[in-house]
Amino acid sequence: MPVPDPATFAKMIDAAQIGNYAFASINVTSSSTINAALAAFADTGTDGIIQFSTGGGEFASGPNKDMALGAIALAEYTHRLAEKLPVYIAITTDHCIPSKVDKFVKPLIAESKKRVDAGLQPLFNGHMFDGSELSMHDNMATAQDLLALMAPLGIILEVETGIVGGEEDGIDNTHAHADKLYTTPEDMVYVYEQLKDIGRFTLAATFGNVHGVYKPGNVILKPSILKEGNEAVISKYGSGAKLDLVFHGGSGSTIEDIHATLEYGVIKMNVDTDCQYTYTRPIVNHLMKNYDGVLRIDGEMGDKKVYDPRSYMKAAEVGMKARIIQASTELRSLGKSIFQK
Repeated sequence: MPVPDPATFAKMIDAAQIGNYAFASINVTSSSTINAALAAFADTGTDGIIQFSTGGGEFASGPNKDMALGAIALAEYTHRLAEKLPVYIAITTDHCIPSKVDKFVKPLIAESKKRVDAGLQPLFNGHMFDGSELSMHDNMATAQDLLALMAPLGIILEVETGIVGGEEDGIDNTHAHADKLYTTPEDMVYVYEQLKDIGRFTLAATFGNVHGVYKPGNVILKPSILKEGNEAVISKYGSGAKLDLVFHGGSGSTIEDIHATLEYGVIKMNVDTDCQYTYTRPIVNHLMKNYDGVLRIDGEMGDKKVYDPRSYMKAAEVGMKARIIQASTELRSLGKSIFQK
C-alpha cells in the first residue's frame, strides 16, 4: 500500500499536527524526479508527500499536452513503486487556478471516483484549488463545490487565502499588492466556517510567502499571522477546530521562521524551486566535466558511458534527494513515519 488510504492520510496529518512537524511536499514532473523523492523518504524512514502542478502534468503527458492525463500517469507510476516501500507516500496536486479546474482537478476527481467505485482507494490523497485571485466569497463557493465532490471519496481539499508573491509554474504574482500577501484572522475563521461541514481541508494562509529564489533573510515572513488566525478559530469553535496549514513559497525562509510555523499549525511545506536546482546542478557538473565525451567532435564518437542519460540522471536524483532530506530535517519530520510493517 504505502500510498496511504484516506483514513491513513488523515492520521498522517493528525500526527504532524500533534507532533509539531510538517511533511516535505515535493513537486515532481517525471519518473526520475519521483524516484529522487521516493529514495529520500524511503532511505530515511520518513513519510512524505509528492505533488503535481498543472504544468508538471502537462509536461509529463508528452505529445498529448493534457495536464490531467500526465498527472494521472505520474500518480499511477507512484502507486506502483511506493507499494514496495516502508513509508507512506501521499499524492496531491499543487496550485490550480479557477480557469484550469475543469481540465485538471475535476478529471482527477473523476479518475479517483472510478477507482473508489471499483473498490479501490482513490488515486490522489488531496487536490489544491488556488482561488486567491477571486473574492473570498467566490473562492469559497468554488471550494465548497469541489470539496462536496472530494469528501465522499476521502480526498482532502487544500485552499488558499491571500496571494503567494513571485512566480511559479506560470502563475505570476510578482506585482501583487502587499496587503494581499497577508491573510487575516477573519479570513481564516471565514474559511473554517464555509468548509467545516463538508469535509476535511487544509489552508494555505499567506503570511508574506514568495515563490522563487531568494537568499535567506530576503523574504519577510510574519508567522505570527498563522498563530493569530488559528487562535481566532479556536477561540470561536474550540481546540478541535485548529486549522491544518500549508506553507507555500518557502525558498529563502530562515530556519527560525520555518520552526515558528510548525508551532502554529503548519503540517505541510511545498518544496519545488530548490529541488529543481539541486536536480539540474549535477547534470551541469557532469556535462562540463565530460565535455569531450558527451559530444561527437571532429569525427570522434564520444563516450557512450557519459552521454547515456542514466549517467547524469542518476547524479541528478542524488542531488535532489539530498535537498529533500534537508527539507525534512528542517521541518522536523525526518525519520518520522506512522507506517507499520
